[in-house]
Amino acid sequence: MYRKKDYEIAFVGLTIGNHTYEYKLGKSFFEVYKASQFFDSNITVTLTLQKNAGFLQLKFEVGGTVAATCDRCGNDVQVQLWDEFNMIVKLVENPQQMNETEEDADIYYLARTESHLFVADWLYEFVALSLPHQIYCENLPDGQSGCNQEVLEKLQALRLESEDEPSVNPIWKALEKLKDKK
Repeated sequence: MYRKKDYEIAFVGLTIGNHTYEYKLGKSFFEVYKASQFFDSNITVTLTLQKNAGFLQLKFEVGGTVAATCDRCGNDVQVQLWDEFNMIVKLVENPQQMNETEEDADIYYLARTESHLFVADWLYEFVALSLPHQIYCENLPDGQSGCNQEVLEKLQALRLESEDEPSVNPIWKALEKLKDKK
């Protein structure tokens, strides 16, 4: 569980220019979001906030590792993360309406009366986007898969077994009955 104020930036008191923040994200941070893509993490996100008159430019640099499960064999795998994301936060009179109609996901609107920017949700989102779509064990130096060979053999046997048995979908049988009635 994290403290909300640790992820709030009081941007009103900042001078115009660049300001850097560093966030260490571990298991407790992701428990709040009920993240299931990985079970442990050692992630650092460096946020560079450039304050301008009327808007903020944010650059998130994600780096570190997460412990996840191989999608192929189920082994535990350390996944290296590195990615960059940019956001623009514009200060406006009607932020709710503007956020609802904005099509660009990299632009966010905040009320001119606001003094703090809450970044935890973006931190979570950008870490999640940094994860590869599929997680596999690394290949061995000889080029073979680093996955659990016993599991791979069982998967291959199941694949061959399913190819031997012709699968007839009951939906097609019902359609054949309709075809014969013509």
